[in-house]
Amino acid sequence: MSSAAPPALLLEQVQLLEGPDQPPLRTAVLLEAGAFSAQGESARQRGAALGLTPVAAEGWLLAPCLVDPHSQLEDPWLGTAETLESLERSAIAAGYGTVALLPRARSWRDRPDRLQPLSPTAALQWLLWGSFSRGGEGQELAGHGDQLAAGAIGLAEGEHCPPLALLERGLSLGEFGRAPLLLAPRDAALSHNGFVREGVEALRAGWPPDPVVSETLPLQSLLALARQHGGVRLQLMNLSTAAAVELLAALPPEGRPGASVCWWHLLADSAGLDPLAEGWRMEPPLGNPADRRALQRALAEGLITAVAVHHQALDPEEQLLPLDQRKPGVAGHRFVLPCLWQELVVGAGWSPQQLWRALCFGPAALLGLDPPRLLHGSRRWLLFDPAQRWHPATDPWAPLAANQPLAHRELRGQVLACGLNPQLWQGPPLA
Repeated sequence: MSSAAPPALLLEQVQLLEGPDQPPLRTAVLLEAGAFSAQGESARQRGAALGLTPVAAEGWLLAPCLVDPHSQLEDPWLGTAETLESLERSAIAAGYGTVALLPRARSWRDRPDRLQPLSPTAALQWLLWGSFSRGGEGQELAGHGDQLAAGAIGLAEGEHCPPLALLERGLSLGEFGRAPLLLAPRDAALSHNGFVREGVEALRAGWPPDPVVSETLPLQSLLALARQHGGVRLQLMNLSTAAAVELLAALPPEGRPGASVCWWHLLADSAGLDPLAEGWRMEPPLGNPADRRALQRALAEGLITAVAVHHQALDPEEQLLPLDQRKPGVAGHRFVLPCLWQELVVGAGWSPQQLWRALCFGPAALLGLDPPRLLHGSRRWLLFDPAQRWHPATDPWAPLAANQPLAHRELRGQVLACGLNPQLWQGPPLA
């Protein structure tokens, strides 16, 4: 049940994670007027002066807001699948403080006039990727320097790798300097229109398979170009196979590019997903169980540096189309933290700090941002209860998207509050 957060809240015995180099500390924390106000004995003294009753918060976690390094929003104002308002509402309620949008849009973001701030007064930090090629078509270079001067966080492309000749030309010109270049190691011509990775599971399900080489061959080409142009900050988008992880592991750490993985690839695979469930149509496609385990290991070892939401919303009409006719992707920032906590912290023994490296500190580094930290006076915090059970179907902060893979399941773990939305309180009733 959701209600407005109280104007001041004294949390006792909460786990406090302040930054990337500090382990969680069990302490008292005062949240005042939506801001992280004090901790420890000073929080208790200030809380007593305000007449606050301490809230038993043992097991809860207060930490910096999460960072989504890449998602899509095609029509921020008039979209039927998602709007800027609906996505901001749901992302904040999920604990996200920063969302970077890829250039794909109704008007492709490939020039300065299309890279203006979406909402200068928004509580959420919106960042925009510029485009490597005009219209994302891989035919001509877009104006790289002009886009970065207009505020683009870096340059990106669509779901496929642009032609190597165009890449070579853009890298040789070097207009984007040390700004990140986010590219998907995927060749559509090699995918054979497959829905899942080739293997026994694909054969059993009857889905058309997508061979691993559709990812490994373009990945090898990208790595070779990155070696040739040593100053380029190449970032690999949405790795999905064990073979790709092996290629990264073979590189020396100093020559290894950053890489992201979509959260859904860490949770689902072609053997464990119900044939009728939402979440089959992905690009890159779902792999087999070995792929999923390899991606989790790579994330734990730092070979993959960031988890992306890669929110791709479909409206109800699009969602009803047959799989071979609908756009790929899943939606839902609100599932990422609860599901990965259960999968990786509870299931695989990760520490909260490891999970925040994957969901917050690593994504910030991929975007070229300073690592988020909890500072006194900051509103960029989230309060998470790993044990709270909730039903997405009754969530008042839900996004509009119809293609949410876990929308009708009971989940465990929920963001109770976030400093970016003073109206959000999903914890127990307070006196």
